[in-house]
Amino acid sequence: MEKKDLRKQIQQFLKQLDAATYEAWSQQIQQRFLESEAVQRAAIIGLTVSAFPEVETRTLIQTLWSMGKKVAVPRCKPETHEMDFYIFSDFEELETVYMALLEPVPSRTQYVTPRDIDLLVVPGVVFDKAGYRIGYGGGYYDRYLPQYKGETVAFCFAAQMVAKVPKDTYDYPIDSILTELEWIHCKQVRKEETHG
Repeated sequence: MEKKDLRKQIQQFLKQLDAATYEAWSQQIQQRFLESEAVQRAAIIGLTVSAFPEVETRTLIQTLWSMGKKVAVPRCKPETHEMDFYIFSDFEELETVYMALLEPVPSRTQYVTPRDIDLLVVPGVVFDKAGYRIGYGGGYYDRYLPQYKGETVAFCFAAQMVAKVPKDTYDYPIDSILTELEWIHCKQVRKEETHG
């Protein structure tokens, strides 16, 4: 199956999720994430402000703040398909810009380089256990990940996992994936696949 067909198929499934299931699954993922060593170690965490049906992150962001973590969110540059991350400490410091996404207002938030972010939550629509993903088609993370050297994790519902994602040369795999059922260590999976 081609990337665009897989993306469409999974997006259709996600749109049909009822609120109770969506909330319960999101909560399980958030809980597992908050208890992880990766979060304990990280001072600055990069993620996006979710929009349904993505795994819910607004409550997660508030919990991270209460734990003393700094949270950085991306601002997209549609003309170049690049993005920059900014630390914010209040939802009032965000504005609705591109495609109804909430993004930081640069003058009210603090710019951070890819080197400053300790843990990056990478969004996507479809994933496989080796950590390859199909994003939303904008290529923003494909451009950002080559310059990012920290740890990467993705949130997704188990139903977004497939046996194999078709991959291109520019695709950067994720270190681990967190679903409502399990924490998948993709680096380990890739190692096993390589050594057969």
